[in-house]
Amino acid sequence: MNPDLEHAPQIPLLNPPTGESGRRTQKGTLVFIVLMSLFALIIVNLQSHEPSLENNITLIPKARGVAEGVSAKSNPYLSHKASYNWTNAMLSWQRTAFHFQPQRNWMNDPNGPLFYMGWYHVFYQYNPDSAVWGNITWGHAVSRDLIHWLYLPIALFPDKWFDVNGVWSGSATLLPDGKILMLYTGSTDQNVQVQNLAYPANLSDPLLLDWVKYADNPVLAPPPGIGPKDFRDPTTAWFGPDEKWRITIGSKLNGTGLSLVYKTQDFIHYEQNDHYLHQVPGTGMWECVDFYPVSVNGPNDVKHVLKASLDDTKVDHYAIGTYFIENDTWVPDNPHEDVGIGFKLDYGRYYASKTFYDQHKNRRILWGWINESDSETADLKKGWASLQTIPRTVVFDKKTRTNLVHWPVEEVESLRLGSSEFEGVVVKPGSVVPLDIGPATQLDVFAEFEIEFLASKGSGKDNIGCGNGAVDRSALGPFGILAIADDHLSELTPIYFHLSSTTKDGSSTTSFCVDETRSSKAPDVSKLVFGSKVPVLSDEKLSMRVLVDHSIIESFAQGGRTVISSRVYPTEAIYGAARLFLFNNATDINIKASLKIWQLNSAFIRPFPFDQKL
Repeated sequence: MNPDLEHAPQIPLLNPPTGESGRRTQKGTLVFIVLMSLFALIIVNLQSHEPSLENNITLIPKARGVAEGVSAKSNPYLSHKASYNWTNAMLSWQRTAFHFQPQRNWMNDPNGPLFYMGWYHVFYQYNPDSAVWGNITWGHAVSRDLIHWLYLPIALFPDKWFDVNGVWSGSATLLPDGKILMLYTGSTDQNVQVQNLAYPANLSDPLLLDWVKYADNPVLAPPPGIGPKDFRDPTTAWFGPDEKWRITIGSKLNGTGLSLVYKTQDFIHYEQNDHYLHQVPGTGMWECVDFYPVSVNGPNDVKHVLKASLDDTKVDHYAIGTYFIENDTWVPDNPHEDVGIGFKLDYGRYYASKTFYDQHKNRRILWGWINESDSETADLKKGWASLQTIPRTVVFDKKTRTNLVHWPVEEVESLRLGSSEFEGVVVKPGSVVPLDIGPATQLDVFAEFEIEFLASKGSGKDNIGCGNGAVDRSALGPFGILAIADDHLSELTPIYFHLSSTTKDGSSTTSFCVDETRSSKAPDVSKLVFGSKVPVLSDEKLSMRVLVDHSIIESFAQGGRTVISSRVYPTEAIYGAARLFLFNNATDINIKASLKIWQLNSAFIRPFPFDQKL
């Protein structure tokens, strides 16, 4: 144990007043509310004789991308918030150190990831002209290890009638004979979504620099009954026993989200399946559908994961189920956890994810797009917008047997520098303990928590969940860490557990949460509370892993059963002023925390050095 923490200062959290002073405050507040209500009635009565104010209402503009037929790529509500006076130093701090993002301008969905001739490739939706969505091309980068990236020239431009309004998302398929085929959605000169085929000009080039679009594109157009803007994002193909390849494409019919299935032998001519792969009423348009097997009990015992990015909610949902090859349909194991109504890949700011099978290390890798949650004005000033998560491995949870587990790829550990360890740090109710670790903007944090009950077990409120954030106290939570916080706790981002008493025997459910609401003093930033319940088995301690990289925080609970990605834009808790704390805002428990914290180096992310031999 760090001896400095045995008598560490316990800084009380700011909480609503209690006791006699609290009752006096409540009485004063009640009188104030009554007086203000009377005043409001007078004002309403006076206004009833005034001309209508209807013409003075400010209309919220449509988000970017919606009119063009894709999910919203901006938050127009922030445009009506008072703009913060961001300094160049603040904006420079927001740039991440080890997450992939372009040198400049806008990025969204990851596309066509693959491993080829010693290189990992990722393509991505990219606007080469601005830090806002539009003029979408396919950016391209390569890496030896999924951490250090080299930018390559743009792979695909919107330069044909079948994609002139956007080279949108797609997937790569590696054929047994070594060929690579890329299917992608194009928005035509008539704004119709079609599927197009592209392939490398030179398979002997490990960088896959040059791509050729099939001359007779498109290879697929919306079928009868499907809207011209409701047909996008083809998946990686899989092979069937009839020696035909299958792909699935996201769509909707009225309010029902669905995935269409097509069979092909040559990726040019297709036949549509009589059945949908799956459909779920009320889930709206399915984008960026993903479909893949996961091992349950060895390579020959598999389940299939179906994932969809829901356009209506901007959330990535998945479900685990059974794939019936005889008619190319899929059924969830649990109808109550179906696509769009059950599990999320990530419970924070995360969308348009895409997996690929890494044949180099025999693992499935997940990419996901993380948008900005500040204003477009700030993005244009800093000159870039959006990033990708650290790539994550995806496996079936063989303990719960109900969900997936996501975890940062092991290669991120190559960035670790010095570490700090803390054993058995006791944090009392309503207190904060500073952790002396030095710089706190690039971290890999492992933390485990044990609970010491001070009152009768389970005596607090029921079913708190994530509540209204870390200030919402109960007997059993919240408690965890405060990341990107300043010394005065004027800006902070709590990552925490909150237990809820649910049964007569005092057992509890556990929620894992991230609270952005106090992460920044800037008003033109979206600040939300994210989280979900997380399974905790009887032989497990509460545990979390948190990757901190300037303006992004990725948090993993219980080995990756629940994951939350969040964006933070502090104005004061930056550079050397950023700190890390433990906190316990529960009322009836002490917590005992043990942590190991690594400082992380910056990754090398730069243009490919064509003048050097790598």
